[in-house]
Amino acid sequence: MAQFMSSLRTRLQKRAAYYQTVSEIRSMPLDVALDLDIYPGDAEKIAYEAVYGR
Repeated sequence: MAQFMSSLRTRLQKRAAYYQTVSEIRSMPLDVALDLDIYPGDAEKIAYEAVYGR
């Protein structure tokens, strides 16, 4: 049971990090995003790779 709770906690933390990253990318000013070679339309893909890996 302890391992299940630990696994669940980890999954919830990663999910929160994913949504936070998507939110931050989307709220970034376009000129800053483009300077960083980030297309805001790819926010979900970028966040997924950042949190979960490839």
